[in-house]
Amino acid sequence: MLKNYYTIAKDGSFEIEIKKSRFICHLKRVATEAEAQDYIQSLKKEHWKANHNCVAYLIGDQNEIQRAYDDGEPSGTAGVPMLEVLKKQELKYVVAVVTRYFGGTKLGAGGLIRAYGKAVSTALKEIGVVERKLQTEISATVHYSASGKLENDLIESTYAIKEILYTDEVTFVCFVDEPDIAAFQAELTDWLNGQVAFKKGPQSYRELTFSGNH
Repeated sequence: MLKNYYTIAKDGSFEIEIKKSRFICHLKRVATEAEAQDYIQSLKKEHWKANHNCVAYLIGDQNEIQRAYDDGEPSGTAGVPMLEVLKKQELKYVVAVVTRYFGGTKLGAGGLIRAYGKAVSTALKEIGVVERKLQTEISATVHYSASGKLENDLIESTYAIKEILYTDEVTFVCFVDEPDIAAFQAELTDWLNGQVAFKKGPQSYRELTFSGNH
């Protein structure tokens, strides 16, 4: 598993208009090529009246699967520029489909390349990008009387709370970098005068939003 990678913040779509042609960019997270193909086919059925449904996707930790389809547009004017936008943003496990409803004005090869690239880049700005960072889940369990203090201390710290579980005691499941686990446990033990029990859980991805380029 990758220690960290970038992908879209959520699934979604965004539309732009260029010389009366509608370009609708649909973005979706996908884990496999089969999942990407299912999504593409569903959009083709939904937008069967569209002139083109052009495609680009990147799948795999090292982008082992890269595909670009022009769907009737002149070769190299749609899928490839879409794919280049995804690669420039260093995204992984994402499929982009740009649906075009022709508005009557031909754009030419250069115009098409710019339009399809802009459709994807604009949609990415609207939908957002996140960093998925692999961290370890550490559970810290305390009595109810100490839970308020621990919650406040964690909120003010650099550690992130994944969830809080309420049973006969209160368990805070936190995201912690593997090298920082010992320091995390020592810090919480100090905060709570030793009145805390720890349990190491699985590794999972924490999503970090950010602004600007990466």
